[in-house]
Amino acid sequence: MKITHIGYDNSLGEVHGTVDTISPKKGWRKIFSFLGPAYLVSVGYMDPGNWATDLAGGSKYGYSLIWVLLMSNLMALLLQGLSARLGIVRGRDLAQANREAYPKYVNFILYILAEIAIAACDLAEVLGMAIGIQLLTGLPLIWGVSITVLDTFLLLYLQKLGMRKMEAFIIALVAIIALAFLVQVIQAGPVVKDVVKGFVPSIPDKQALFIAIGIIGATVMPHNLYLHSALVQSRKIDRSDFGIRQALKFNRIDTTIALNIAFFVNAGILILAASVFFTSGNSHIAEIKDAHQLLPKFLGNTAPVLFAVALIAAGQSSTVTGTLAGQIIMEGYLSLRINPWLRRLITRLIAITPAIIVILIYGEDEVTALLLMSQVVLSMQLGFAIIPLIHFVSDKKTMGKFVIRPITQIAAWLIASVLVFLNVKMLVDQAMPVFSTDATASKIALIAAGLFFGGLLFYIIFFPYINKKRLQKSIAMHNENVLLPELSIPVYKKIAVALDFSENDPKILSAAFGQGSGDTNYLLLHIVESASAKLHGKESDDYETRKDKERMELYVRQLSEKGYHVRGQIGFRSRVKEIVRIVVENDADMLVIGAHGHAGLKDLLYGETVNAVRHELKVPVLVVTL
Repeated sequence: MKITHIGYDNSLGEVHGTVDTISPKKGWRKIFSFLGPAYLVSVGYMDPGNWATDLAGGSKYGYSLIWVLLMSNLMALLLQGLSARLGIVRGRDLAQANREAYPKYVNFILYILAEIAIAACDLAEVLGMAIGIQLLTGLPLIWGVSITVLDTFLLLYLQKLGMRKMEAFIIALVAIIALAFLVQVIQAGPVVKDVVKGFVPSIPDKQALFIAIGIIGATVMPHNLYLHSALVQSRKIDRSDFGIRQALKFNRIDTTIALNIAFFVNAGILILAASVFFTSGNSHIAEIKDAHQLLPKFLGNTAPVLFAVALIAAGQSSTVTGTLAGQIIMEGYLSLRINPWLRRLITRLIAITPAIIVILIYGEDEVTALLLMSQVVLSMQLGFAIIPLIHFVSDKKTMGKFVIRPITQIAAWLIASVLVFLNVKMLVDQAMPVFSTDATASKIALIAAGLFFGGLLFYIIFFPYINKKRLQKSIAMHNENVLLPELSIPVYKKIAVALDFSENDPKILSAAFGQGSGDTNYLLLHIVESASAKLHGKESDDYETRKDKERMELYVRQLSEKGYHVRGQIGFRSRVKEIVRIVVENDADMLVIGAHGHAGLKDLLYGETVNAVRHELKVPVLVVTL
């Protein structure tokens, strides 16, 4: 596993500033150079986790809750606009800004919460894709869950293609979702007058209020705030005041278009449910599978296929952006990067594990409960992303003339208060049944968790006011104007040289002699790996062993005649273990070893000798590229 501390300070450094918005001077080319990031964000607003609340609202209350979708979309527009503003003006994503502002232990907790949010979001995407695959092909749900591991390779391929290609892929999936529901809504033939009435705010009963809370609570995803603040930095912009204002303007257009598409998709799901199920008296429909099974009865056989395809597209698009968000929070909070495929695989396995366990133990009927649980977990994280974001874009010291206006601050805090209140209410409603039982341990755990998260939320809200004089920490990996200490130059007394007895040996020996001095002793080593040597070790006396010993004696004799202090040693069986053993037993100060540049499949076939050896040794290892 390759883990490295990143050597640059930019968010998503491999695509940072890769899309040029400066060269296109005017017209549509200028606008299109900015468009893209918000579409990756928008898929989080139409992921499978939102479908259940939209279906429940439409089937039970008809069109009367469309206004809730519109209101939640307006909230999302403001919050995503603030996220984009942070990235454009300060050149910081939300995770980096948090690391600058909050103490280390608070940041670690925020990082863990953000990772949990990514895993919960990915769980919803896994279940959504798996259900879509099952509905389309008839495969058991557990097979569908397992198949979702394969999209790890799809993401790796998309990242290699670059930012614009990835955006094009996501936009294509969004188009598939939108077109699928457009066709279904047209097939359903809703009454336009009744749809328009749904934009008038009303709450028919207490159950409608609960569903409305679910719709709002499932709308704004915490990972989207991290994601948007980083994605806007993929654009290379003019850093003058005019250039920043222009970037803010075009990103506002990008966000408005993308999130309105997400609104129309969610509205399409609700309208479809209202037109098909509410009007036919099937007001009990609240699960994706139930909706899919009943659609052919009302709309024909093409509707369920479109429904399943849209579900798969929603899950697939969301999983790509969820992985990017995971990369952003890991790099931002920890300055740590792991290989993208490994990051994706770990996230996906964390999501798959609970899904497989629930399906195996409780059966497929409990999958909907698991989907709802993922939304509850997401709700817990929301306040810990929104509140710091509002603080950052309201700070005149760091935002300068681009600080948000007082009216925007009031609107943002009002939205944050509503969202946090609704999510807390939903969590309390979920927890209340526990307090009517005799489960004392569960009650204590819930109270402790409530106090912990409540205290953390209180701290984050008031921290900027009680720490105004606190100096900001730099997130830069490389500090400026660092005075170097007095350098201690090592002298290598004994250098081990690993040889493979090929045409590469002169190059390896030359590199080794370049590291030593006239008094340095050189230990030449070679590992015999014939079948006999692996079986009998040093007792081996096959042809390859004899020839290797002769070659070693020849090398030692020739180099000694040239004035070098050289001796040789032959090892047997395991190449890595023997190299390490010989270097350690002979107290060598350095190892010089050749690398053949194997990668991918060749590493699996031939082994990664260099990496394995250097992790076992505590002395410097000089790798010579062959």
